[in-house]
Amino acid sequence: MNPSQSFEDQSYKRVIRAWTMYDWANSAFATTIMGAILPTYFATYIASGNSVPIWGYAVAIGSLIAALLSPILGGIADFRASKKLFLGIFAALGIISTALLFFVSGPEQQTLCIVLYILGTIGFAGSLVFYDSLLPHVAKPEDMDKVSSRGYAVGYIGGGVLLLINVLMIFLGPNLLTNMTNEAATQLMMRLSLASVAIWWAVFSIPLFRRVKEPAAMAEKQEIGKNGITVSLQRLGKAFREIRDYQDLFWFLLTFLVYSNGIGTIITMAAGFATDLGFSTMTVLGTFLMVQFVAAPFALLFGRLGSKLGNKKAISISLVIYTLVAIIGFFMTKDWHMFALGFGVATVQGGSQALSRSLIGKLMPKSKTAEFYGLFSVSEKFNTIIGPAIMALVTQLTGNVRLGIISLVIFFIAGILMLQKVDLERGARKAKAEDELMIVVE
Repeated sequence: MNPSQSFEDQSYKRVIRAWTMYDWANSAFATTIMGAILPTYFATYIASGNSVPIWGYAVAIGSLIAALLSPILGGIADFRASKKLFLGIFAALGIISTALLFFVSGPEQQTLCIVLYILGTIGFAGSLVFYDSLLPHVAKPEDMDKVSSRGYAVGYIGGGVLLLINVLMIFLGPNLLTNMTNEAATQLMMRLSLASVAIWWAVFSIPLFRRVKEPAAMAEKQEIGKNGITVSLQRLGKAFREIRDYQDLFWFLLTFLVYSNGIGTIITMAAGFATDLGFSTMTVLGTFLMVQFVAAPFALLFGRLGSKLGNKKAISISLVIYTLVAIIGFFMTKDWHMFALGFGVATVQGGSQALSRSLIGKLMPKSKTAEFYGLFSVSEKFNTIIGPAIMALVTQLTGNVRLGIISLVIFFIAGILMLQKVDLERGARKAKAEDELMIVVE
């Protein structure tokens, strides 16, 4: 990208638009598969007994595998200029696994459902590593907050549009299937909703692969000519050894690991939590649908807030709101409580994630974006390992799902305190100095 290009240049805008469309594409998995319909479908038709522990452990396993793979493959992608290739491989894994969920139809297929969900999660999470790693290459430094926030906003709208279609299918579709019982027709509509995610994800990923160019590979002189896997493992080992040299990057990764545990648990466990508390499918899906469309403008708002107040202050505000959501969630009993808490989550969910994504982009060398976004992914994926696992364990040991939600408060409070120690200017200077040591590999 030409540094002289402005945010208004048409060619620049087309690339930005193509990049953000992948948020539109993959967010359908986050909303329908991870968030709303599959957990509800699993709790209603597939799981035998309390679904929260089973679902929590499934989420944790899928995320752990993705977290372990991401840094290694990220290093290879940086060295071999293969970010888009790996993005495509992981996206294909997620799309195929999601499509196969259509064939899960009863309790006897509980294991199949969990396996497909785990594979889908690996594909989804793995693709995001390489998608995120393209951000510093498609957006100028001064535009990163805006572009990242725009991606999340577009994602919420895209995920919301498909979720709306899915909700209409589930609640109106059975009326058209007069040859089936209402329960059987509803189950069929939910299975078709799961399959629709695969189609949506595949179709709307196309603009990124067409318009976003693969960034040039960058390497140190002594790495040229070496095997990609060898270099990746060496880089990964070096990154773990020297991560403390990137003082602010290292501390932010730890900070993000802490507060994202609370965020990730709320995103992935909310539907199962609400279903086990006795809230109706209509209330659960209606809340998730509302969250998608409310979150979109607030994601953009937080992008502007980050530019005015700074990433740290804006993220801290979001964590205060999350703390209140977790506390109030413990006492939730009525439908309007569910909608109110959903609205609270919607105001900060996209903004906190977008600003975290752009903040780490400012702290890492451009020459190692996939590698460091892989490490970021380790922190990010542990938010759906530790948090859901703790919530599942607390629920299993106490038999009270409400005690699981209140445990999330500690993650948000600790995150606020830790975030204050991150020095963005010092971290950016360190990243720039590292890039000056690299050469472009033709």
